Amino acid sequence: MLILVLLCWNSFAEAQLTKLRVGYSAISEVDMPAWVAKETKLFEKNGLDVQLVYFTGGTTAVLALVSGEVPICQVAGPAVVNSALAGSDIVMIAGGATAADYSLISGREITRPEQLKGGSVAVSNFGAASDFIARYALEKIGLTPGKDVSMVQAGGISDRLAAVLVGRVQATVLNPPASFIGQKKGLNVLADVAKLGLAFQNTGVATSRRFSREQPEIVRRYVRAQVEAVHRIYTDKQTALQILTKYFRGNVERDILEKTWELLTEGTLLPRKQYPTIEGIKFILAPLAEKDPKAKAAKPEDFTDLSFIKALDESGYIDNLYKKK
Repeated sequence: MLILVLLCWNSFAEAQLTKLRVGYSAISEVDMPAWVAKETKLFEKNGLDVQLVYFTGGTTAVLALVSGEVPICQVAGPAVVNSALAGSDIVMIAGGATAADYSLISGREITRPEQLKGGSVAVSNFGAASDFIARYALEKIGLTPGKDVSMVQAGGISDRLAAVLVGRVQATVLNPPASFIGQKKGLNVLADVAKLGLAFQNTGVATSRRFSREQPEIVRRYVRAQVEAVHRIYTDKQTALQILTKYFRGNVERDILEKTWELLTEGTLLPRKQYPTIEGIKFILAPLAEKDPKAKAAKPEDFTDLSFIKALDESGYIDNLYKKK
């Protein structure tokens, strides 16, 4: 009888969870809140049965979001901004990573920016975060994208790292742990964007205005799980490292995992109060406004819905999380 009761209770509990497909756009430390919420059952605690779906690059991920294939997605700001300017109703509802964590990494034989002239630089997809950051980094070191170097689409982070290692391209932009791995293998850092203190809406949580209007409770639960996952990353190092190991498929050495966790928890990249960065979206809009009248007329706030994170913050919920011992 006891076994029967337990089985019935488990079935009842599972029935109460709302099934939800959630996309993420890179095997990168900035997608870690979704991984942690999944692996530590924070989604379940908030009444969600989440299936995580991997899409290669922000452009692909945001297309899945626009089409309704996934109603919520971890995706970077440039893809959201470009999609909204094109007419979608996609908005950022939680900030995730609100700074640039990329480095421009070149092949072993290229140690100076001028040596990159005539070569090619790999990004995931045109319009994605890697594309935006690569162009920014190249301009910072005095090179003009499309003129001094060619830009090529090469897929995800591991694909881009491999392309540089075998000499198929001369450089790419990588974030941890791939950037650390590349340096260990003898690749060079031509520009460390992460150290520039750039306000940049990196990978955060996006959904459509329609979904948040029709399913506000699901969105509310997701944002709460996001905040709780960030807290778990800050306060439970060992669990965070175990989850990084799992999603990096055990191919990353311990010292690199440690450096990755330290970067996440230094306070700049992954804010505890998960507001999307208005200054970071403004930075994304600036170069687009030079060519697109819609971007010129747009305000950074047009690409966000702060109501869910603001409600959590103003209730004192986030502050109380960090007061707990």
